[in-house]
Amino acid sequence: MLRKTRLFTPGPTPILPAAQTAMAAYAMHHRTADFRGLFSRVLADLKDFIGTSHDVLVLASSGTGVMEGAVSNLTSAGDKVLVLSAGKFGERWADLAKAFGCSVEIVSAPYGETFELDDLRQKLRPEVSAVYVQATESSTGARHDIQAIAQLVRGRGDNTILVVDAITGLGTTHFGVDGLIDVIIGGSQKALMIPPGLAYCAISERAWKRMETTRSPRYYFDFRKARKAAARGESPYTPATSLVAGLAAALEFIRQMGDGDLIRGRQELIENAELAARMTRAGAEGLGLRLFAPSCPAAALTAIQAPSGTESGAIIREFHDRFGAVVANGQGEMKGKLFRIAHLGYYDSLDTLAILAALEQVLAQVTGRAVKYGAAVRAAQEVYSQYRQGANVPATAL
Repeated sequence: MLRKTRLFTPGPTPILPAAQTAMAAYAMHHRTADFRGLFSRVLADLKDFIGTSHDVLVLASSGTGVMEGAVSNLTSAGDKVLVLSAGKFGERWADLAKAFGCSVEIVSAPYGETFELDDLRQKLRPEVSAVYVQATESSTGARHDIQAIAQLVRGRGDNTILVVDAITGLGTTHFGVDGLIDVIIGGSQKALMIPPGLAYCAISERAWKRMETTRSPRYYFDFRKARKAAARGESPYTPATSLVAGLAAALEFIRQMGDGDLIRGRQELIENAELAARMTRAGAEGLGLRLFAPSCPAAALTAIQAPSGTESGAIIREFHDRFGAVVANGQGEMKGKLFRIAHLGYYDSLDTLAILAALEQVLAQVTGRAVKYGAAVRAAQEVYSQYRQGANVPATAL
C-alpha cells in the first residue's frame, strides 16, 4: 500500500513547494548585490508579515537563539525579570534568564491554562526590567492574551520591556505590535513553511535604547551588529542563503493569498489556521475526546488528551505506522498523556479532514473500542460548512 509521510507537528511543518524549488535553485554568494537585494526585500516583507514598522532582524539559528539574544541584549546580571510560564517554553524563558544571571520571578499557570492578569499585576513592579512570555504555548496548545498582557505592562510605565515568543503565534494569531510589544520573535519552520534554521524578530526603539546600557555578554547574537548589517542588506556573519531564498518564496506565496497584498495574505493565513483548529476541536469532541486547553485554545495546534487507559505514545506510533502521519506527543509532565495536531503554515481543510479520518482508525486500533466512523469528520465538515456560509465567528485579536 502506498503511504505518504505527512507532518502534523507544530514545527517543523510541511514545506511550501515553491520554497523547496527556490532553495534548491539558489546558489548566490552572500556578499553580492543580488543577495543584498533579496535580503532587503525579505526584511521589508517580514515587517508586513509581523505587522510592524520596527526594524526586523533575521538570523541563522533556531528560535531559541533569538530568545537567548532577547535576554542577553536586554538585561544585565542581577536585573529583575518576570517570566510568564505555563509550559515547557515558558520554562525555557526562565532557564535562559537565569543563565545570564537575572533575578527571575515567575507568574505561573497550570499546563493547559493561561494566566490570571491580577497575578501579573501584583508582580509587575517598577524594578522589573523585562517581561518574557509566549504567545502560544505549543507544548500545551494554549494561547495567551498578549493584547491584555501588553496593555498591562505598558500601563505600568516605560521601564519594563515586553518580549513575546511568537514562534508559533505569528501566522496564527493577530497581534498589535507597535506601541505594545518591544520584541516579537518568529521562526522559519512554523507558519512560514520552510525548514528550521532561520529566526527573526522585530525590535522597538525602546528596546534598542535599552541595549546601549545592558552589560550581559553577547557576540553572535549581538542584535546591534545585526541591525547595522541589515541596513546594508547583509548579515554580520554568513547567512543561510538558501533558506533566505525559501523565505522570500514563502512570503510571496502569502502575498498571493491576499491577491497581491501581503498584509491581507497574512490575515488569510491566520484565518486558515483558525478554521483548521476549529474543525479539529469539533472533530475530537465528536469522538468523545477531551481537549487539553479548552478555555484558551490556540490556532497553531490542538492538544488532545489521550483516552483513559491509553498512552498517547501508542496513538502517535499508530498514526505513523499505519498512515505515515507524524503528530506530536506531549512534552515534559504531559508526555504520554496528550497528543498534538498542528494547523500552522501549509495545511488546508482537506489535510484537516484527512487527519481526523485517520484519528478515527487510530483510536479504534489502539483502544480496542468501537468507534463511530465518520463522527469526527462529520463534526469538522459542519464547522467548515458554517464557515463557507459565513456563519463563523471571527477570532478575537490577541
